[in-house]
Amino acid sequence: MNKGKFVVALSALCAAFAVQAEKITVWSWDPNYNVAIMQDAANIYQKTHPDVTFDIVDLAKADLEQKLQTMLASGMTKALPDIVLVEDYNAPKYLRSFPGAFAPLNGKIDFTRFAKYKIDLMTVEGKTYGVPFDTGVTAWYYRQDLIEKAGYSAKDLQNINWDKFIEIGKKVEEKTGKKMIAIDPNDAGLIRIMMQSAGRWYFDKDGKLDIVSNPALKEALETQAALNKSGIVKPVMGWAEWVGAFNRGDVASVVTGVWITGSIKAEAKQSGLWNVAPIPGLNVEGATHASNLGGSSWYVLESSAEKEQAIQFLNEIYVNNIDFYQQILQKNGAMGSNLLSREGAAYQQPDAYFSNTPIWTAFSDWLKAIPAVNYGMYTYEADAAVGAQLPALKEGKSVDALLKNIEQQVTTQIQ
Repeated sequence: MNKGKFVVALSALCAAFAVQAEKITVWSWDPNYNVAIMQDAANIYQKTHPDVTFDIVDLAKADLEQKLQTMLASGMTKALPDIVLVEDYNAPKYLRSFPGAFAPLNGKIDFTRFAKYKIDLMTVEGKTYGVPFDTGVTAWYYRQDLIEKAGYSAKDLQNINWDKFIEIGKKVEEKTGKKMIAIDPNDAGLIRIMMQSAGRWYFDKDGKLDIVSNPALKEALETQAALNKSGIVKPVMGWAEWVGAFNRGDVASVVTGVWITGSIKAEAKQSGLWNVAPIPGLNVEGATHASNLGGSSWYVLESSAEKEQAIQFLNEIYVNNIDFYQQILQKNGAMGSNLLSREGAAYQQPDAYFSNTPIWTAFSDWLKAIPAVNYGMYTYEADAAVGAQLPALKEGKSVDALLKNIEQQVTTQIQ
């Protein structure tokens, strides 16, 4: 073959490869967490699928949500990615508002590998969409040294109710001078934790508004009022003050999602002083000591030109690669909702920061026990309505009156 023919043949081969090469576009947010983890997943997949390339687009969360909403509403499917990250609280809204926009994955993904609460929130009319990613499984993080000074052991903190939590908090302050917990009076996160721990939400199982007659929501508000009244709470404003309260040692405990672990461990001087316990429970029917705050999942767009390849990628890495979950736990502090990941070495290791407790094993136990609820289409609208009433709650206004105000605000917003 002469040089000219060789160049032509090589050019044709390169062109053919370019046509065959598949590029998966992913939309995500948070470059140090979701985006970084997805990039690692892509790198692993490319080792056995070198013909597949990835374009992982980092967007601000609000920008991603606005862009996705706008394109789905306008039908501009060609500009959509192949895979998009969706926060769990928003998933029901997208799935019901835009039927047919996301690819159903029944028969393609083994959903039995994941926590049930994650599967339920992405299932509509018998079809399940999305691949579960991280969890917001909650824990009661506590300063073991301060709790012990107050006369309590780890055993005393197992499966207690919030009344006992307040009792312990008063003793802690008496013996150590420290408040028990920091709460932002404008943040409804703790209300959500309490409510879901009892298997209830702002909406019932059919997605109908459930406010005034919701016993879990009522007791959650009453409990927060009791916490405020007890004197064991350090009021804070915003994320920085909240994290600072436990990093500085101003409070003896934190009740929130597993994603706070890295922020707690950021204060190296407190290593060995912390431990974890199940969250306190409400005194209502169906109450448990497990709940969730946050979390997200990956969804494949039905319009994707690389739909099958995108599904295969998610299946290989996020469903079947248990080593991947060990990697992201150690590297990113990310706990996935894949139940089989707990069998890996990283999940079994004791953590010196938390008094040599294998905390990830504990988290995975609580993960399985999280009650499934229907987040409905308007979680953030309901949450905003609750947040608007929290200052009045702190001032001692009747919880029944606040529930009526919340219901009225949400009803007005979603009409």
